[in-house]
This record gives sequence, C-alpha cells and structure tokens, in this order.
Amino acid sequence: MAGEYRGKREEEKELVRRFERSSEANEEGYFDLNEYEDIIEYYLQRGLFEQALKAAQHGIDRHPYSYDLVMFKAQALINLDKLDEALEIMLTVKNLMPGDTDMSLMIGTTLSLMGKFDEAVKTLEQILPLVEDPSEIHYQIGMAYQHSGKYLPAIESYKAALENNLDNENALYELAYCLDMVGELENSIDYYKQFIDKDPFSVNAWYNLGIIYNKIGLFEEAIKAYEYALLIDEKFASGHFNMGNSFMNLQKYEEAVDAYKNAITCEGPNAENQCCLAAAYEKMGKIELAIKYYQKSTKYDAFYDEAWYGLGSCLLTQDKYYESIHFLNKALKLDPENAAYWTAIAEAELKIGNVISSIEAYEEAVALDPYDADIWLNLSLIYSEQGDFDKAINTIQEAIEELPEESDLYYRMVVYLLQDGKFKEAFNFLEQALTLNYENHIVLYDFFPKLQSQKALYKIIEQYRNPS
Repeated sequence: MAGEYRGKREEEKELVRRFERSSEANEEGYFDLNEYEDIIEYYLQRGLFEQALKAAQHGIDRHPYSYDLVMFKAQALINLDKLDEALEIMLTVKNLMPGDTDMSLMIGTTLSLMGKFDEAVKTLEQILPLVEDPSEIHYQIGMAYQHSGKYLPAIESYKAALENNLDNENALYELAYCLDMVGELENSIDYYKQFIDKDPFSVNAWYNLGIIYNKIGLFEEAIKAYEYALLIDEKFASGHFNMGNSFMNLQKYEEAVDAYKNAITCEGPNAENQCCLAAAYEKMGKIELAIKYYQKSTKYDAFYDEAWYGLGSCLLTQDKYYESIHFLNKALKLDPENAAYWTAIAEAELKIGNVISSIEAYEEAVALDPYDADIWLNLSLIYSEQGDFDKAINTIQEAIEELPEESDLYYRMVVYLLQDGKFKEAFNFLEQALTLNYENHIVLYDFFPKLQSQKALYKIIEQYRNPS
C-alpha cells in the first residue's frame, strides 16, 4: 500500500511539473478535465493559491463549461482574500443553477467572511430545507452569528448542527467557545453529557467534555474525559495533546511529557506539539532538553512566536542574556502586543545593565497588561533602586488605581514611602495593606530584615495581630 501511495504521489508531481513546463514555455499542452482538477487540488492542499488560480483559469479557458473548475477558481480567490471577485463568479453560476446547494453554501460562507452576516444567514437558511444533512449549514449559520457577536443565536445553531450530526467536531468546539463567552460553560456540562448518553462511544463527545472541564479548571475531570476518548481511539492525537495541557495545569510535568510524546507519535511532529513538549521540560528544569525542542519547533514553523519566546526564556535562566534578548526580539516581532515578551526582554536588559531599555520594555508591558501586579512592582523597583522614589511611588499609585484590591501594591508603597522619609503616609498605606491581607505583611521582611528596628512599623503590625 505504501508503494502504491508513493507511486501516486510521483505521478501527481510529474503531472504538475508537466503543467508548469507547458505554462512557462507558453505551449498549448493538453490536459484533460481530471488532470486539471488534480493539478489545482495539488496546489490548494499546499497553500499555493496563486498557482491554483492560474491553473484553474488555464483549465476554464480550455473547458469553459466545467462547473468544478469554476468552483476551484472561486476557492482559490477566497484563499487569496479576493472575496468580491469570488462572490461575483459564484453568483453568476448560481443564476444558471439556482438549485445548487453547494454553491449557495459557498456563497453564504463567503458573505460571512466579507462581514455581511445578515446576508450570509439569509442565504444559508434558504437551503436548509433542500439538503439531506443540514448539520454543516447550521454550523455555518452559527459561525456567521458568532462572528457578528450574536452568541445566543450562534449557540442555538451549533446545537441544531449537533442534533443532526453528533460527530460535527467543529460545532462541538465552537459551541463551547460561545457558551464560555456568555458565561454558561459550567452549566453546559449536562448538555454535553447528553451526547455521551446517546453515544457512549463518541470520541468527539468525550473529547469536548474534556475541553469544557479544562476551561472551567476541573483538570482532573478533564483528564478522565480524555482517557475515555483515548480508550475508544488510542491514536486520537488531540486527546493526547489536550491531556498534556491538563497535566501542565496540574503541574504534573512528567505526565505532560508522556502525553505530548503520545500526541507526536499519533500525528507526527509539528511546531505546536514540539513547543509544548519543550515547555514541559522547561518546567521540570531540564533546560537543555527544553532548548532542543524549542529549536525543533522553530524549524517546523519559523513564525511560531511561542517557541522563540521559550528559547529566550531558557537562555535567560542560563544567564545568557544577550542570546536571550536576540530570541525574545524574534518573538516580539511576531507578536508585538504580548506583555510577557516585553517583560522577559525588560528582565534581560536589566541584567546587562541597560536600565533605560528595561524601563521602556516594562512600560510597554504594563500598557498592554495593566492588571499584572508583578509588572508594576518590577518597574517601580527599578526606579527605587535608582533612588527615584517619586517615580517609584507614582508607579505604584497608578497600579493601585488599576488593582485596588492587590495588597502587594500597598505593602510596596509602604516600603517606598518609608525609604523617602514619608512616615505618616507610609503608615496610612500600611493600615490599608493589613486590612486587605494581614498575612501578606511578610513581604516587608525582604526590604526590612530587621523589622524590630522599625519600631513604629512593628507596633502597627502587632496591633493588627492582636487588636485591642
């Protein structure tokens, strides 16, 4: 069988090479309709959409009445984001073949891609009574509603899709997303269990139940659901992969490694599974192994920013700061609005003494994620260590405005105010901090190891320990 498959692939490649030689030489080489279809499919499957479009047009010029070639041309145009042109072609065909449900489905999905959601829904609803299996139509209607922010009707459409076809994996996944968006994810568990009651051997039903559990933080339950899915189909790569994610959330990194390796065995290596495997090794402190798999991830996809970030993070832990910055900048170039990337760069820049660059990076990070207290604390600490207490205090004040319930910020304000000689203000903030979280006052010990020497400070803390 393997030999037959290789032989077919070689025939396919030779057909494409013959077409390309003919095109380059502007020759009138003859290709029958089936050959054109094979050539176009070859290009589409490999993401070579310009070549697919060229081949489709070449075929239409010689077989002008081929419906399939016109469909291929429209598909290539859609993939090239030439939606208006694709829609014009499809509407022309639809006028000639008004009962063609496949064309109407394609028109509906294109209208949705164009942001014409109401038109898309109307077009798709018109063909619902005409198709034998309406599951895909309901799914596409759900997508149109979802993209327009109408999550409740999207939920109903996805449920309708699943009533017609329980194995519509995309509908199961998008339904979970929409339920999450409207805050109904936890309440949907019984709904997903109904699918299992109908078909206990549905891999997708168990798998999606696992996704629900994982999203609401019930990681042990998620793993059990994935295990059931894998009992039914032990080669189900997504089950192994998502089980790995749940193990990561439980900080069971060795189990996560095993799960990711199983996923790789089932589906082959790719950028994502190599990166996740690397992250598990990184959490285990096996930095060299982590670096190895992060590098593999970048080789599978040079645009996979998480792998570049992982590389930079590992090098940062090895005190290889210049190399770390190089890879972190690669990640940042691919995703410039990721606060974690800016934070890592800020840390590395500080390590090599680039204080201004570090401050600038922290400022970018805090602008992107003002709800991360650690970023504010790290930025303020640089100002404090530079002796600029006004900036340190102002930074923490801004942070408190964003995070008024975060006790760490109040305790840090106490530190800076005391260092700046503003004792009365410091004690006011200390009272607020102790009210928010008394136990957390131990963070002061890092800054005042001899707490007894700060008699007034110690007295206030003791008053909150033993209120009179």
